[in-house]
Amino acid sequence: MKRSCIMLLMLVALAGPVRAAPPTVVPSPGYDARLQEQRAAASRSAAPAHQPVAHRRHKRGHAR
Repeated sequence: MKRSCIMLLMLVALAGPVRAAPPTVVPSPGYDARLQEQRAAASRSAAPAHQPVAHRRHKRGHAR
């Protein structure tokens, strides 16, 4: 019994790790193409740099 357990464990260890991935991890060519198009469109239509706005200062009225 002990010998058969050791042999079974050795077979499992020699088989190597199983690399199963869920479907969300597997790359999709259609998704990759859409992602590249989206990135290219975003880089083409880059918004102009935001310039700081000068704040207006109002005069305070005198206390009466």
